[in-house]
Amino acid sequence: MLKLDHFAVAAETLNAGRAYAEDALGVALRPGGQHAHFGTHNMLLGLEEGLYLEVIAIDPEAPEPGYARWFDLDRFEGRPRPTNWICNTPDLGAVVGRFPQAGVPVPLARGELRWQMAVPADGRLPWDNLFPAVIEWQCAQHPAQMLPASGCRLDRLVVTHPEAEALKGALAPVLSDARVVYETGAPALRAELTTPRGACVLA
Repeated sequence: MLKLDHFAVAAETLNAGRAYAEDALGVALRPGGQHAHFGTHNMLLGLEEGLYLEVIAIDPEAPEPGYARWFDLDRFEGRPRPTNWICNTPDLGAVVGRFPQAGVPVPLARGELRWQMAVPADGRLPWDNLFPAVIEWQCAQHPAQMLPASGCRLDRLVVTHPEAEALKGALAPVLSDARVVYETGAPALRAELTTPRGACVLA
């Protein structure tokens, strides 16, 4: 029912997020665009096996949306870092029915892309934002197919939380991906990648 789609690096500014990711990975990100509904903008990097990395920040030129932004960006502060992971599904309604805490489906668009995302009313996902955001793509091409190869591969996405076993247990019936690893500890998300210049960790 769920398939790993991409992971997000949040930043206070898009330039700071881009510099963080490019310095760590040694490759250039691609321009993304604006998300008018939430007043955010992003940059992207294609990864192997149909995944991608998203750097996202509040767009200072966009009007305040008047409601909570996704990915809990209204409360984000500090250095750029991975904050969220996103899984896709062909049936968002079924996933929300199973996990109502995942949020309410919101129809979204950017350029030729069309999708629905489950977003909680306060912007905060369960398990301290470490429950995956859930997306249903409704367009002909997945974003990863539109990005050039970067030579980067996600090897492990480590989800750390004091209740990691409970989170793993909740997701086990609907998500099976050896790259997603759960560890007990303070809430955090860590991406371990192989890049053209060797191993890299985003944390």
